[in-house]
Amino acid sequence: MNILRLNKYTLGFCAGLLAVFGFAPFGFFPLTVFSLAILFTQWLRAENARTAAWIGWTFGFGLFVAGISWIYIALHDYGDMPLILALPGTVLFAAFLALFPAVAGYAQARLGAPAWIRLALVMPAIWVLLEWVRGLIFTGFPWLTFGYSQAAASPLAGYAPLLGVYGVSLVVAVSAGLFSLLWAVRWNGQGKNAWAVVAMLWIFGVTLREVEWTQPQGVPIKVSLAQGNIPQDMKFREETLVGTLETYRKLVQQSDARLIILPETALPLLRREVPENYTAILRDHARQNGGDIIIGSFDRDQGQYYNSVFTLGTAESQGYRKNHLVPLGEFIPLRPVMGWFINEVLNIPMGDLARGGIAQPSLKVAGQKIAVNICYEDAFGEEIIRPLPEATMLVNVSNDAWYGNSHAAMQHNQLSQMRALETGRMMLRATNTGVTSIIGRSGHILQMLPQHEEGLLTGLVQGYVGSTPYVRWGNALVVGMIGLMLGFAWRQRRK
Repeated sequence: MNILRLNKYTLGFCAGLLAVFGFAPFGFFPLTVFSLAILFTQWLRAENARTAAWIGWTFGFGLFVAGISWIYIALHDYGDMPLILALPGTVLFAAFLALFPAVAGYAQARLGAPAWIRLALVMPAIWVLLEWVRGLIFTGFPWLTFGYSQAAASPLAGYAPLLGVYGVSLVVAVSAGLFSLLWAVRWNGQGKNAWAVVAMLWIFGVTLREVEWTQPQGVPIKVSLAQGNIPQDMKFREETLVGTLETYRKLVQQSDARLIILPETALPLLRREVPENYTAILRDHARQNGGDIIIGSFDRDQGQYYNSVFTLGTAESQGYRKNHLVPLGEFIPLRPVMGWFINEVLNIPMGDLARGGIAQPSLKVAGQKIAVNICYEDAFGEEIIRPLPEATMLVNVSNDAWYGNSHAAMQHNQLSQMRALETGRMMLRATNTGVTSIIGRSGHILQMLPQHEEGLLTGLVQGYVGSTPYVRWGNALVVGMIGLMLGFAWRQRRK
């Protein structure tokens, strides 16, 4: 059966499902381009704006209900939410996120323009604009932004240091629009031009990958990333605390690295509650190695609780407190309305934390300036670049045990791969159950521990200095490009 003869809504849903396989852990990055080309073709054929909106919604629902199904595991398996609430909750969240492609479908149809302008300019610009809005609204949820699918094997990843993940998304969307145009016009003059533009975009991406945006500073240092593999349902139990501390003590003392990094809340205690003799053991070992340890724990200050890290070793003790918190997981939005939900329905330890503040300095440890981000913070490129260009290296500490054996951990690791590309810095990821990895500034995974196993990942890493264009300008360049594309389309429409 010809795929384009399927019911338009069924086809939209299937195309959204297909797009998921472009992301990690599957990594078939051309599929995101192909799936978006199917969507754009369906939008072009839609009878009116309302139909285009429904096609966009079905595409988005297919994308998100499959791509973020792991939220059910966090809610039900570890958050103790009853199945009768967790399953509909996951589906409703996917349905809500699908509204963004729906709005994109409606908006591109209402703007109107000749077919080639809609496919090459309007649809790509509005698609990425709505991705960008999704990354901002209600504290943002940029997961499955299409640009991430290109990290790090795709030629289009070369655009990341220039334009960031949304710029990569824009090139993906323009490519999809041009492929859709080829389908619509076959091999006439416009088709030949479309092939030429697609080839130019992808070849230029390959060329950009060869640019040395940043330069090495100093000599490589040896690092160790600890993966304790503490089950999420055991992590905060009092009877397992001694075992958790012993696991990380053992892993630390196995390492001779100058920099040792423990995961998010590796020590499920307040900083002041960590036993002094335990702290002394870790500090002495770090000093013996001539370096430092970064340790995940909770912190308390003036009655406020924080998700944080602190350092021990040769350098003065320093800390970082997570600033971008997860709604319902780390803070309670609309407390008078939602407070009962956290306290009565979900079982999330430390579910109401305070923000650490935007302007926090890099950690000066092991001869490097480390820009730390905790868990979900690596999803926001415009926030990761704040400590740059001062920072020489990026570190993400996380705990994806909340999502079991799902594909969430590899999707999360792909976010960090994009941050390495955007900044021209290596990214070190220390996680509880995986993915613990060393990511090169090219975005490629250099070393990685198997998931759901206790272990220590040790390797040599290099600090870098300098600024990529994205570090200098953030998302301003791509937002400006979207504005120009839509402005040109509007002028053509009026003509």
